[in-house]
Amino acid sequence: MSKSQVIEEVSAKNVRAHVERIVKEIPHRAAGSENGRRMAEYSRDAMKAVDVTDAAIHELPAIVSFPEHAEFRVQSPAQIAIQANTLGHSLETMPEGISGELVYVGAGALADFEGKDVRGKIILTELSYSPARHEKQRIAGLRGAVGAVMMNWGGPENTAVPFGSVKPVWGNPTPENVKTEMPTIPCIGIARVAGLKLKEMCVKGPVHVWFRTHVTNGWRPVQITVAELPAKETAEPGDFIMVGGHQDSWPGEAATDNAAGSAIMIELGRVFKKHQHKMRRGLMFGFWTAHETGTMAGSAWFADRYWDKLREHACAYLQIDQPSCIGTTTWHTTSNAELKAFHQREEKQLLPDREISWKRVAKSGDASFIGVGIPMFQGEGAFAEAELKATALATRGWWHHSIECTIDKLDWDYMQPHMRVYAAYLWELCTAPVLPFTYTPVAEQIIRRLNELEGPGAAVGLQGVLEVARAFEKAAQRLDKAAAEASAAFAAGRGSEDAARILNRAMKRVSRLVVPLMSSAIGKYGHDPYGFTPQTTMIPGLYDLARLAKLGEGEERWMLETKAVRDRNRVADTLADATAIIEDSLSRL
Repeated sequence: MSKSQVIEEVSAKNVRAHVERIVKEIPHRAAGSENGRRMAEYSRDAMKAVDVTDAAIHELPAIVSFPEHAEFRVQSPAQIAIQANTLGHSLETMPEGISGELVYVGAGALADFEGKDVRGKIILTELSYSPARHEKQRIAGLRGAVGAVMMNWGGPENTAVPFGSVKPVWGNPTPENVKTEMPTIPCIGIARVAGLKLKEMCVKGPVHVWFRTHVTNGWRPVQITVAELPAKETAEPGDFIMVGGHQDSWPGEAATDNAAGSAIMIELGRVFKKHQHKMRRGLMFGFWTAHETGTMAGSAWFADRYWDKLREHACAYLQIDQPSCIGTTTWHTTSNAELKAFHQREEKQLLPDREISWKRVAKSGDASFIGVGIPMFQGEGAFAEAELKATALATRGWWHHSIECTIDKLDWDYMQPHMRVYAAYLWELCTAPVLPFTYTPVAEQIIRRLNELEGPGAAVGLQGVLEVARAFEKAAQRLDKAAAEASAAFAAGRGSEDAARILNRAMKRVSRLVVPLMSSAIGKYGHDPYGFTPQTTMIPGLYDLARLAKLGEGEERWMLETKAVRDRNRVADTLADATAIIEDSLSRL
């Protein structure tokens, strides 16, 4: 069975039928609600209907939020009432609400607060992913703000009032991070048209505002759906590729976010079930929940509870979230570097007329498997640069996280190419005798980052880490060469199953080490806060080196230097261990 035959079998028409049914029969699929449970049952029953019979619902406790409207008024220099929504996990104000001077802080990143005193004030910020809402809230609270108003993205005329969560804790809190990472201030969302008016008023002089939130936060039972399609007869029993996306949603149809993703997974299950006997690796489909109002509680729970199985057998993770939005004209993929060459081969072959772009994956969406060390990727239609500039970086469309996220926001002509690309990704991953990963690009990224930090890193011995990284690069080059030769041997009909098993296991073990190193500050066994600023950089554990270099002698420097040395050691050990794995594996070929 050829790849071309498989990708022709996936049907955007089938996807549309599922989306239409979901948005009509199960709108507002909030985690912890009856509709949240109904959606989990729909996913399970739909997978069983396409003969993926190993489909089950897992119920778990999660701290989720049920936000409602908010009351918001400008008190001076004029009296203005503005429509607003309380953001998920916002603190609830006292009945009298809160008031204060409004201070515009741009995107709400750390740098945007420089020179601004927001203590006891309310911030006005852009609603974008630089940083995410959760991080805007965390930073504002640390800076002493007492509340936050987040204006929607989109064009200047956009009247859509946004929903969204501001809980930084990834998944359920622990006794430690419940004290440091849960929201600390009340937050509301307003339309862009209103936000731009407020921004203009702030430029002209002091603006005083008042708002009152309405929200219920607490623990509820929530449901995820997991369906497995194992490979039948295989030289590597138990190995699988994960496909995941969230099935919960904000109020309304939430068609792009993420009814379409759930429907696509059901259709992929239908097609791959027909060719299960050809698969070397199985598929695991995760329909997550508490993405929107629990900050990834469903996928985080699954990562924690199924750690052993995931660590031993998961080879890669494809996330599907908000595919084929109207107005998207390019194709954009975020991924761990070892996957880039593989997925771009498929994209360039199937999308010859589309501009293709790439970015290093950061921990966002249901990327709960970074700590386990599973390389992940997410690809879908994207907006052109000019469109993004015109809509305040509305990467998900002006309607994102609003009642306007309706079925007409899906591009059904572009949906079929999406389906073909996803099928091609998975066919290659499920059938290739040797995993199509390359680790030289990983080493190059690491060395590039260490070179950037060479100056500030001198105080903690980063030069020694560079030497270890160069040794890893040489080992990675040898691994990539051996994998290419083994793949070519299979293509010529003389491949060695022993060699494939050795190489594939080495790749999995190397990824288990380098994925959390490159994408997490906290490391393997925890989760960084959602949108955590250090994750904007490669090897986020070394993020504070830049600040260390600016500090003079004293307590603050000495404490930070102690931490930085330990982070440096983590990098050195990880790279040395990855090199040893490669060398040991190659010696057995």
